[in-house]
Amino acid sequence: MSDDEPDLELLDLLRKSLGIGPADPNAAPETKVLRDAEYIYNNSIDVALDMRGTKNAAIAIWDSMQERSYGTKTWSEHELHPKSKDVATVSFIFTMDLLNFSFWSEKNAEERFAVEYKEKRWTGYWSLVAALQRALDEEIPITSPAFWANEEECTEEVLRSVFRSVTSEEVPLFAERVACLREAGEILVEEFDGSIVTLIEDAKNSAAGLVNMLADTFPCFRDEHKFERRQVRFLKRAQIFVADLWAAFDGESYGEFNDIDKITMFADYRIPQILHSLGCLIYCPPLESRIRRLDTLECGHSWELQLRGCSIWSVELLRREIVRDHPEANVNAILIDFFLYDLAKEKEDEGEEEIPHHRTRCIWY
Repeated sequence: MSDDEPDLELLDLLRKSLGIGPADPNAAPETKVLRDAEYIYNNSIDVALDMRGTKNAAIAIWDSMQERSYGTKTWSEHELHPKSKDVATVSFIFTMDLLNFSFWSEKNAEERFAVEYKEKRWTGYWSLVAALQRALDEEIPITSPAFWANEEECTEEVLRSVFRSVTSEEVPLFAERVACLREAGEILVEEFDGSIVTLIEDAKNSAAGLVNMLADTFPCFRDEHKFERRQVRFLKRAQIFVADLWAAFDGESYGEFNDIDKITMFADYRIPQILHSLGCLIYCPPLESRIRRLDTLECGHSWELQLRGCSIWSVELLRREIVRDHPEANVNAILIDFFLYDLAKEKEDEGEEEIPHHRTRCIWY
């Protein structure tokens, strides 16, 4: 090769290192969520990680997970989650995570949106699960994509009945939930013969592949935003769908994935709250003040993106700490997220919240 000729091999390596040029068709799927979370963490000035707090929290979290025998089976143990390992459960989980967003309320516990089911009153995420179970009991095919796409049968009146509240407050973002159902129903019917199982099978047992398919195929799963002039991905609901499948089927059948550890924590409003309480996250005074005043944060605001991105990176560091101290530990970001969410809800129920969660009204979480 002469001095005037370019080194094509070197150019190819340079393009790959910069993330430009054609993608390798044989490369394993990557969601890029963890990569983008690290970028946000490295460029955050309003949210920071406390490394000493992270080390201490990792010890406490692992000890508590061991004490509770926390694992995938914990998911199915809740009375509202489906127990059967069949297609009906796949459909239920997809519907649940399609609509798994924005349950916080500015009203008190007695006045906020709540669903009454089996003589119990359910709020937050559990109000959604209870509403879906109640609808199925009432023979409304609420987990059927063909039903969502049929506006003559799946009317607004029927959907208001599905999400009826025992209080005067209706489910937050009702119109947006209807739009998600319509969009997903039409796409599933037109491109996957109305089958969520077909969608899963097309991913060929790749968790990252399924997450990417959801984000690429369904706009309502495309949880991407601009931070510091760069497009970043969170994909909360797409990732939690994969995680819920994995947990519900205990890593088998429809929940079998060969790269499940590529799934990160699910960036919402509860996990940043508990990470702050555990001493893992630190907020700048103006941000902390805004959260404590219960002021809303606009979706896509730098503060909101820093909260989400740094939370993902924080859970990744917690995972690394646990594995470093316990090489035999079979733990991933999914289980840590599930555990932290349950811990946050326990503190809420016991009135022991040290700081409110941030308030952002959107369909992404």
